[in-house]
Amino acid sequence: MRILLVEDEENIRDVVKLNLELENFEVVATGNGRDAIRYFQEQHFDLIILDVMLPEIDGFQICEQIRLTDMEVPVIFLTAKDAVGDRISGLKRGADDYLTKPFVLEELLLRINNLIKRTSKSPENTPEIFEFGSNRINFITFEAEGILGKFILTKKEAMLLKLLIDRRNEVVSRQQILQSVWGYDVYPSTRTIDNFILKFRRNFEGDSKNPRHFHSIRGVGYKFAT
Repeated sequence: MRILLVEDEENIRDVVKLNLELENFEVVATGNGRDAIRYFQEQHFDLIILDVMLPEIDGFQICEQIRLTDMEVPVIFLTAKDAVGDRISGLKRGADDYLTKPFVLEELLLRINNLIKRTSKSPENTPEIFEFGSNRINFITFEAEGILGKFILTKKEAMLLKLLIDRRNEVVSRQQILQSVWGYDVYPSTRTIDNFILKFRRNFEGDSKNPRHFHSIRGVGYKFAT
């Protein structure tokens, strides 16, 4: 699970980041609001922790920006602004929780874990050998059988297929694909992912121009449909 931590007080940021990493979270941390928006746009996160008082762009504005494109990722405000009006303002902007400073670290960890449990979707349990239509994929040996016969998948092809099939009938965002298949610090172009999808259509679709299984959702992501 990946967390974006946005906190301009360096000592608090370092302590929270360290303790989240001890809980086996992967943490991207920043003290700048503009950087926070850029990270959110470029990467996939399972939860976001926001301070309110930040340089350049405050936490309320960041939350509003996030909710313009993503209504599902959990957002927790962690801030010294403890007035009732501030809490209401944060929740109105789409936050899922609001915790004021000073705070107990154990309580923050409990709130994070509870939010992730409530909002995370369990993927389908794809078997080692998966069949759809007349197609067959072995995710252990990377052997596949499709429209043109038998062939061997590359590791990246197998990883992308596994991700799409695990999330079958759901749209998988480009950020999720980048994190899971390429790694969050490597950014192939959208065209690169499109080329993989085109290859899947040629190998597995009866009519690649009118695909039944592999779909590109413009501006959103990609979907495998059964």
